[in-house]
Amino acid sequence: MTALTLSTAGAATLRADVVVVGVAKGAKGPVVAPGAEAVDKAFDGKLAAVLETLGATGGEGEATKVPAPAGLKAPLVLAVGLGAVPGKDEEYDEEALRRAAGVAARTLVGAKKAAFALPVGSAEDVQAIGEGALLGSYTFTAFQSVGKDDKGPLGEVALLGAKPRDKAHKAAAERAVAVAEEINRARDLVNTPPNELNPAAFAAVATAAGKEHGIKVQVLDEKALAKGGFGGILGVGVGSEAPPRLVKLSYTHAKAEKSLAFVGKGITYDSGGISLKPAGHNETMKCDMAGAAAVFAAVVTAARLGLQVNVTGWLALAENMPSGSATRPGDVLNMYSGKTVEVLNTDAEGRLVLADALAKASEEAPDAIVDVATLTGAMMMALGNRTFGIMSNDDAFRTELHEISEEVGEPSWPMPLPAHLRKAMDSPTADIANMGERMGGGLVAGLFLKEFVGEGITWAHLDIAGPAFNEAAPFGYTPKGGTGSAIRTLVRLAERTAEGDLG
Repeated sequence: MTALTLSTAGAATLRADVVVVGVAKGAKGPVVAPGAEAVDKAFDGKLAAVLETLGATGGEGEATKVPAPAGLKAPLVLAVGLGAVPGKDEEYDEEALRRAAGVAARTLVGAKKAAFALPVGSAEDVQAIGEGALLGSYTFTAFQSVGKDDKGPLGEVALLGAKPRDKAHKAAAERAVAVAEEINRARDLVNTPPNELNPAAFAAVATAAGKEHGIKVQVLDEKALAKGGFGGILGVGVGSEAPPRLVKLSYTHAKAEKSLAFVGKGITYDSGGISLKPAGHNETMKCDMAGAAAVFAAVVTAARLGLQVNVTGWLALAENMPSGSATRPGDVLNMYSGKTVEVLNTDAEGRLVLADALAKASEEAPDAIVDVATLTGAMMMALGNRTFGIMSNDDAFRTELHEISEEVGEPSWPMPLPAHLRKAMDSPTADIANMGERMGGGLVAGLFLKEFVGEGITWAHLDIAGPAFNEAAPFGYTPKGGTGSAIRTLVRLAERTAEGDLG
């Protein structure tokens, strides 16, 4: 992975392959951002004019390369757009810095070292730039033949303007590395082909990470699931030759006063089961375990950061396949909670595995439960490909999660749980059906999950179906493929809880 260092060297004197500077969109043209004064001086104060001549405006997502003049040790200058110039007494937005750093890292594939001379006014800026650069440098080549001419990711990011001996700056850089490394590991899991990552393989990854970071890991195999009565997870996984797993990761802190439970949907491949998906909808279904990947990454990150909170992660892992042993539409499953579910559509499987895991997690009475899932296409229809929906049985908690997600740069939107939609899931055969009204399908799924949360427990559901997997071109620090959606939100929630700020 790309290395991150804090450097006291000047932008003009540090030896590197390239110097990265920021340029903003001003009323009369591009404006060179703070941090690049020495570079601008080398251009005789005309860097903005040179960039404007080359077509740069300072708009977000822009990347403009310019040969370096005499006076700079680096042979190349890369100007990245920061968007609009901040107002008086305002600083550059952290997300703008994060995205610009990501654009720079993606542009500099193959470079060994880059000096980032972007605006650094606080430890939060250090963290944002570090995260953006490390996330933007992500590549996934595990299953590609490597030739001698192939270029690897950017080797090193030297962050200028930060203070290596400042405790806050140093901690911000260390946090950026921990968060980015675990997000990139989650991206790897999402991008791994389903023939390589089945439930048992995912469980093995979690077990290895637990040993590395002092996290207790418990894996329930198909026999243990049957003995425990986990009818939802077994019902989804029974059609596959790769049996399901329920993985529990427990990070504990000796001084913790609060506890959180994160529950992740981990369908390592979703064919739809007997309710087979139509052609064109199967190709990316390796990403249907992105919720479990997010939960896994969040627990490991909490451990790496040593957060003073107990965090338990539940990975509900199964492969949804059609076969002679698969669950049929019309079958009734006996869930872990004791409730029965009539399966009307085997492609509504994520809620079944989550229901068992939510019920199990509720037994430990955590202060809050958050589940994360690529659950419904309906949420994508409502919010698009870059925004996830938040539902909760507590309005204040839903609002808090929305504020956290926006704070860390993960767009979200609060969604309701209309009580009138519950009736559509009434079943003449079982306690509840796994399908209801088609309109508002994402909300119906949330109402289904709510039925399996323990009495009196604060709970929220994050439907990340849209932003979990990017099928379009890369942008900012977001690559094509797995994105690591919701991880930063979960980590920030854990930090707030550790700090005693959970509402």
